[in-house]
Amino acid sequence: MADNNNNNTDAGFLRRALGVFGYSRRAVELVWTTSRPLTVTLGLLTLVGGVLPAVIAYIGKLIVDGVVAASQAVEPDITGILWLVALEAAVVIAVAATQRGISASQSLLRALLGQRVNVMILEKAMTLELSHFEDSEFYDKLTQARREASSRPLSLVTKTFGLIQNAISLTSFSILLFAFSPWAVLILLLAGLPSFFAEAKFSGDAFRMFRWRSPERRMQLYLETVIAREDGVKEVKLFQLGRRLLQRYNDIFERLFVEDRRLTVRRDVWGFVLGLISTAALYAAYGWIVVTTIAGVITLGAMTMYLVLFRQGQSAVSAILTSVSGMYEDNLYLSTLYEYLEQPVPTRLGDAVHGPDPGRGLEFENVSFSYAGAKEKALKGINLQIKPGESLALVGENGSGKTTLIKLLTRLYEPTEGRILLDGLDLQEWDVEALRQRVGVIFQDFGRYQFSVGENIGAGDVRHIDDRERWETAATTGLAAPFIEDMPDSYETQLGRWFKGGRELSGGQWQKIALSRAFMRSDADILVLDEPTAAMDASSEAEVFEHFRTASSSKMTILISHRFSTVRAAAQIVVIHQGEILERGDHESLLAADGQYAHLFKLQAKGYQ
Repeated sequence: MADNNNNNTDAGFLRRALGVFGYSRRAVELVWTTSRPLTVTLGLLTLVGGVLPAVIAYIGKLIVDGVVAASQAVEPDITGILWLVALEAAVVIAVAATQRGISASQSLLRALLGQRVNVMILEKAMTLELSHFEDSEFYDKLTQARREASSRPLSLVTKTFGLIQNAISLTSFSILLFAFSPWAVLILLLAGLPSFFAEAKFSGDAFRMFRWRSPERRMQLYLETVIAREDGVKEVKLFQLGRRLLQRYNDIFERLFVEDRRLTVRRDVWGFVLGLISTAALYAAYGWIVVTTIAGVITLGAMTMYLVLFRQGQSAVSAILTSVSGMYEDNLYLSTLYEYLEQPVPTRLGDAVHGPDPGRGLEFENVSFSYAGAKEKALKGINLQIKPGESLALVGENGSGKTTLIKLLTRLYEPTEGRILLDGLDLQEWDVEALRQRVGVIFQDFGRYQFSVGENIGAGDVRHIDDRERWETAATTGLAAPFIEDMPDSYETQLGRWFKGGRELSGGQWQKIALSRAFMRSDADILVLDEPTAAMDASSEAEVFEHFRTASSSKMTILISHRFSTVRAAAQIVVIHQGEILERGDHESLLAADGQYAHLFKLQAKGYQ
């Protein structure tokens, strides 16, 4: 029974090994499509480099035999021997040129391929849903792909070409060595197998460690970001968190290093022990060839050639087996890249750019939504309507589902139940890009791009991202124009501290930049502001909302805010509690109802008394 289990285990390992080598073909295709001229050059140089060592060994035999014959001749042919020496020198120079050419081709391919794979990773990221980036397991796949897979395809192809080169060399060595004895060829081939199997096993162990430790590696990267980035360093210093975070960083390293050390020691000890077999085989063959030469069976030149052939042949066998082991490891890592690139993405079938009834505006019909893995629904049975020219304010405690509702509107998520309609047409039937052109939105956690002022504003409408006239119009509407015009380089001013000459803004100024960004979409008829003035003073806030109401009087507007001074002017106020609509109405009717809205309003008003 035990033998059967071992056989099953070995067969399973073999199936996995053969299956994982399937990525070799895809890696070769990837390198080929990246640069065909460089790939062809690398292939040809590899072939040439595989044959030349055997040529050098054979010329060496002719030189030694020529020297022996010349030493015994009355009139030695020294000129012929010198021509052989010159020929060997020329072949050695050709070998050096070939290796240089291979190195240059690999270096150029590495740069091109690294860019190609990174672009593939980023292009895939652009097709994914928001939910993918909120999934920790998926984020592990992304991290693994970005950390290793950009260099692995070329590594795999390089090893493949190296395998071919060494196989050609070994074949030519074997042809010459076969004349001495077929057993010598067999010894040469079998001596390296123990080291190969050990290396392949430890490569698999290293990959499995790489997979399971991805979350901890991500935590280390996050700790680096918190400690060394300007958006985290203020609190790290103020709350004296530096030592604690650095200790956590070191603790993670120590845990990972213990496993690395254990694997490294086992790998090298076994490699040394099993490598002794190859060394013993070499010197056994060495003694055999020496004894055969003394017996007069082969010439001194033949002995020299066979010794060189056996030593280089053993190196070729070792290189072949190392390449196969390395290819196995590269294939394992490449599997993470293709797992990421093949991540299924829901197909968006909608293609509509207009709805049948624009007068109906935006409608939520019994909409519910649950986050993946959550037991409770984030939204439950939401019903509401906003018509063109109307304004809606969403009020509720943090976590009540207000921002989730906006993410459903912009199709960052899809409803679990119910449907959302725009102009009388289900959002599922809209072309997602056409839909998003209809919406100007500022989230509470809006982007603070390390770009110029103009690009920060222009990002609101990529179609006109470089249009300075639109920047200025949007900045005027968003009330950012006065402080932008006071900057030395105006709209060309670099924002943030990541790059030389960058200027940091206050929280309120950043919010005005984000507000201007929303106004870049002049054709958007749905404006969504999610806590847009949280960092502004009361005077700026009042100015922003008065200006906002004037600029968006013909649009559908949705405002999320905890400040009742900003929501009270909305035509419709909706109070959301634990994902459900608790109350709705205008400011006066909700105060009269004396419910949750009135309670929260009075609490806030009391704070100003």
